[in-house]
Amino acid sequence: MDKYLVLIMFLQVLLTSGIMLLMGRRRFAAARNREIHLSAFRTMDLAGANEKVITASRNFDNLLQMPVLFFAGVLAVLQQGQADLVFVLLAGVYVALRTLHSLVHVTSNQVRMRFNLFLLSCVVLWAFWLRLVVVMW
Repeated sequence: MDKYLVLIMFLQVLLTSGIMLLMGRRRFAAARNREIHLSAFRTMDLAGANEKVITASRNFDNLLQMPVLFFAGVLAVLQQGQADLVFVLLAGVYVALRTLHSLVHVTSNQVRMRFNLFLLSCVVLWAFWLRLVVVMW
């Protein structure tokens, strides 16, 4: 089961990397089109940027917040030798929900759907951690 958890972590890394590339492309395009002045990148003041630039940037930031707890949890499971099908399924569902959240965020940006996906991913992550505590206790 260990290799499946590592694969799922890799998928989360790919998601974060993909959003980083999308963010970069959108920022470069905005700078090239003179929608953002290059000096804005000194302090990352994107106040004048278009919605696509801002949503990609915010989504990238999101992927460096709660997923940190995901990575820590998976590493704890692996270190303790507790990997099983339930942890793999919880991890897979978490990454799938984060992927859907990102897709909504950088495309239609439907706030209610985005929030529901985020909240559901948090519930799955909390279940992962609760199970980890119970298994270790």
